[in-house]
Amino acid sequence: MSASVGPHEGEPHEESSRSRLNWLRAGVLGANDGIVSTAGIVMGVAGATTDRSAITIAGVAGLVAGAMSMAAGEYVSVSTQRDSELALLDQERRELRDEPQDELAELAGLYVGKGLDEELAVEVARQLTAYDALGAHAEAELGIDPDEITSAWNAALASMVSFTLGALLPLLTILLVGQGARVGVTVGAVAVALALTGWASARLGYGPAGRAVVRNVAGGLFAMGVTYLIGSLLGTHL
Repeated sequence: MSASVGPHEGEPHEESSRSRLNWLRAGVLGANDGIVSTAGIVMGVAGATTDRSAITIAGVAGLVAGAMSMAAGEYVSVSTQRDSELALLDQERRELRDEPQDELAELAGLYVGKGLDEELAVEVARQLTAYDALGAHAEAELGIDPDEITSAWNAALASMVSFTLGALLPLLTILLVGQGARVGVTVGAVAVALALTGWASARLGYGPAGRAVVRNVAGGLFAMGVTYLIGSLLGTHL
């Protein structure tokens, strides 16, 4: 063997990509939603009125409601996923206890399906079962790592915190900048923030950064433009 045994440098092996993507999804989507939704709210109100109090009330209400909604939605979603995974793992434990030979044959069959010859597949299945029966069967049959079941509370907290941090940017920007420049500065700050979150998501997810940045910035600017236009129209007629 010419190469040494072990992972390639620069590739993610410290934790499963599935676990990493779960946290990435909660964090990046939370921050993006916080930036875009709060920016949309404050820009819509700013289009209708120059009253700083009205903008503040709308922005703070949107931040709190959005953060609570993100946390609740993430908690429910991850709890459902977690309950399903735990139920499947319990079933796998029962099968390993009651039907060990059938489970061994099933695992070997999965490896045959991945390209191993039958003799090697049986040997691999035996060794992995002896080392960690539940882990081997759960990963091959269910795509679950028993040691990395996602915490619903952690996911909810991550979503709430990331949403809040994202929402603070457009809210503070539009409140702290003077009336004449507040809209332009807020648009610029939001565009920069969305570019950074798009770049970060691409880097952490090992995807192309350019596409992620363009998607984030274009979507955010479109949302702000639509809400500002609606606010301007309503402010003129109400």
